Amino acid sequence: MTLQQLFDSVSQHPDLLLGFFGILPVTAAIAGVGAGDEAAKSPWKYLYSTLVYLASIPGMFALVLGLYMVMVERRSIMQFNVLTFILPFASMVATLLLINRKVALRHVPGFSKLSGLLMMVAATFVVMLVMQKMRIFVVFFGSMKTLVGLFIVLLALFMFGYGKMFGGEKKQSRPSRRY
Repeated sequence: MTLQQLFDSVSQHPDLLLGFFGILPVTAAIAGVGAGDEAAKSPWKYLYSTLVYLASIPGMFALVLGLYMVMVERRSIMQFNVLTFILPFASMVATLLLINRKVALRHVPGFSKLSGLLMMVAATFVVMLVMQKMRIFVVFFGSMKTLVGLFIVLLALFMFGYGKMFGGEKKQSRPSRRY
């Protein structure tokens, strides 16, 4: 099954897509009302974490795929299917805005890891786009498998470098002074 066949199959059931991507911001709004002042506390922050992941992964995938289609394949944005490209991104933005109104996203468990991964994917996408614009076909040989493989290798290198640069050192705690 190709990605286009998957999108065609999903587009044939718009009620499922509308239901899934519609329920995410609605759940975030209801949770915001129900949580009150305790939105940053235990049961609510895990609900928010689940909503962030359910909204961000398909939203960022749709965004990156849409950018790829516009920048590399030179497709018109008017050819995009609203349900498979625009709805996931709009749902992600709405969900994150509703959650951010109630609790700072840095307090949501796993958000920093997810945002770091999304930044690495974006950086890898930019490098791949620059390489494509510079017409470095020696590496690609026109093969999509080679391009995807190179993307994965660059992503792994970026993540390894980021981990070495920012995650390698542990903070040392100061000894407490007793008076």
